[in-house]
Amino acid sequence: MASTLRSDESNLHDLVEHFFRASFSTDNPIITEAVRRMLAAGGKRLRPRVTLLAASSCGDDPQRHLHLAAYMELIHVATLIHDDVVDNAMTRRGVNATAVDFGNRVSVLAGDYLFAWIFKNVTANYPHPVPNILSATLADICDGEVLQLQALGNLELTLDGYVEIARKKTASLFAASAACGAIMGGGSAEQIDAMRVYGDFYGIAFQMNDDLLDMTADERSLGKPVGNDLRERKVTVPLVLALGAGNREFYEAVDRFYGGSGDAGIPGVVAAIAREGGLDSTRAEIARYAERAKAALEPLPPSAAKEEMKRLADALAAE
Repeated sequence: MASTLRSDESNLHDLVEHFFRASFSTDNPIITEAVRRMLAAGGKRLRPRVTLLAASSCGDDPQRHLHLAAYMELIHVATLIHDDVVDNAMTRRGVNATAVDFGNRVSVLAGDYLFAWIFKNVTANYPHPVPNILSATLADICDGEVLQLQALGNLELTLDGYVEIARKKTASLFAASAACGAIMGGGSAEQIDAMRVYGDFYGIAFQMNDDLLDMTADERSLGKPVGNDLRERKVTVPLVLALGAGNREFYEAVDRFYGGSGDAGIPGVVAAIAREGGLDSTRAEIARYAERAKAALEPLPPSAAKEEMKRLADALAAE
């Protein structure tokens, strides 16, 4: 079995993209079209990439696991379809959200159908514990989304509370992607656990970086309106860290914004968060979790795939 990525396997993003174009279809044409539009809108395909890198890091040929990798991305797509309904989002990845083109009812049913279609295929084709890991992951994602809804406007949210939400709603799928790739790649129990831990820490850093970009990126690169988290009154890590360092005047200014209904104050809130060190502190937290992700890979033998997983973590800390 291959211990390094062969040259024709080096661009795992292209492998996944080709697989979706050539192979994805469900029994329902409306749902197939809705999902294909989401896939065509792009994305980094990080979850399937982690699955394939994990399999390769354990000595297997990643091309043998394209179906499994694709299911990881499709779970993510289904959660995005539901998220956009819950958040009343108009755009996703720079194009119309699914609910804009198909309506809320079809979108909810499309997400439900896609989850069921994925698990039908996973339970039919993959051994224990892969189906169990993915079903537990879906429960974690839903739990994380509910916790996030409960935390809307909660300016008392702690960093630990934030991390619990991020771990469930985002990191759990990265952890599952890495662990399942290692399982199907023939990894040892120690290697599988190392991959799970890598995915967990990477996913937390990823969510923190996503929160940071919501305040610092431009709309074109972000694929959705800048400041959207503040507009929805979410309490994300830059604000949590700024509130922890800020004075009473800062807290009261943020409280007034969160108690209002408009979004005209968003630039002022972002500027205040930056002044209180929230953005720089977030960058430091991202770097800390990225280092923990890299350290988790220690039990894996040297390989090009292992180095690529380290680079993925470094890229989050560099943004």
